[in-house]
Amino acid sequence: MKKYSDLIHQSFEFPTEEFKVDGKYLNFHDIPLNEIIKEHGTPLRITYLPKIRENILRSKDWFENAIKKHNYEGDYTYCYCTKSSHFSFVIEETLRQGAHLETSSAFDISIIRKLQESGKISKETQIICNGFKRPLYTEYITSLVNEGFNCTPVLDNLNELPIYIGGVTQDHFNIGIRVAADEEPNFEFYTSRLGFRYSDITEYYNIHIKGTKAKLKMLHFFINTGIRDTAYYWSELSRFMYKYCELKKICPDLDTIDIGGGFPIKTSLSFEFDYQYIVDQIIENIKWICNKSNVEMPNIITEFGSFTVGESGAHVYSILDQKLQNDKELWYMIDGSFITHLPDTWGTNQKFILLPVNKWDHQFHKVNLGGLTCDSLDYYNSDTHSSEVFLPLIEEDENLYIGFFHTGAYQESLGGNGGIQHCLIPGPKHIIIDKDNNGKVSTSVFAEEQSDESMLKVLGY
Repeated sequence: MKKYSDLIHQSFEFPTEEFKVDGKYLNFHDIPLNEIIKEHGTPLRITYLPKIRENILRSKDWFENAIKKHNYEGDYTYCYCTKSSHFSFVIEETLRQGAHLETSSAFDISIIRKLQESGKISKETQIICNGFKRPLYTEYITSLVNEGFNCTPVLDNLNELPIYIGGVTQDHFNIGIRVAADEEPNFEFYTSRLGFRYSDITEYYNIHIKGTKAKLKMLHFFINTGIRDTAYYWSELSRFMYKYCELKKICPDLDTIDIGGGFPIKTSLSFEFDYQYIVDQIIENIKWICNKSNVEMPNIITEFGSFTVGESGAHVYSILDQKLQNDKELWYMIDGSFITHLPDTWGTNQKFILLPVNKWDHQFHKVNLGGLTCDSLDYYNSDTHSSEVFLPLIEEDENLYIGFFHTGAYQESLGGNGGIQHCLIPGPKHIIIDKDNNGKVSTSVFAEEQSDESMLKVLGY
């Protein structure tokens, strides 16, 4: 019988940049996970900060390379969309790498206030305010603008602008307009619910913006499938750029496009994506359309969220026991819950990189993974590259530990952090791992495993 390590080596190019095996134990970015487990136990959530700064710097390099290669005349700004992970240590790390911020709700602005009070941002930091806005959100945005923050509200609907015109006391202020892109052909509806229809934008500018103290500075574009090398993506980007060029000819203040986020992250050891090629194509297409339309090339903003923080995250579990429920379905039960800890696995059928932490020298077999809740959807039984999950056999030498990797984006936002969990399964302990310039590793505890007292307090007991 083959060992688990044989299975991985015959299936993938291994080791990888992130994963290596030392004997029978898995290292994540050269961090020995078995030592982390010995110190902190399981279930455990890990945030590895160096990956955040690495991805920000990589993206900046790709765009700078493409701008230089194509003699592009606009500049590039990296924004982090806070909704991917609102944790202070995440946002502060993005800011240390020169990122600017994109917000989605009123409470995001409260985070902006805290960051400014603590000196983490200045009023020059670019704040792009997206989303369909409730009154409190527009009130907070108006306050930022009046206080001189570099804040750009992006209009999402036709009735939003009068709130700012009536509330802003400055002589002029910048705004953006989000364009409602067409969805992918196999989507359940044709056009995004967010933003202005293409057919409304020019007329709206002429009637409601032109001649007012609102200066249309930016046109915003985003499609749900993200940035992919597909005919659909290039068609929608081209359509957006032709609208930008049309608008630029009547709106001299317009000089920036925001092409949103959507860079993919590694959800499989077989993942391949040529980021530099895609960025080259984006820059080349934008330049070509602008030259064809005889307009100046715009400055470019991106709002990468999952790409910024996703690959920094990991969740580690112990296998509590195994259960054979019929002749062929073997269950490994984890000491956590997919529904509460990794809600994307059941909510959107998202796959993450799944690897054992130990027992790489053991034989393997097909298993299903079960969570602790009583919900029938609390399971994981297929990988990105396969419709099955294979893990080492459980034997007496030591307990089996497994890790889900690149889980750093959205999971707390969707599943909740520190609140009520399904079946009152506690949130895992959360640690932060960092490295200094000399490669010295430091580990700190952000949150202990959730206590019964914290849940009972929320429930009113």
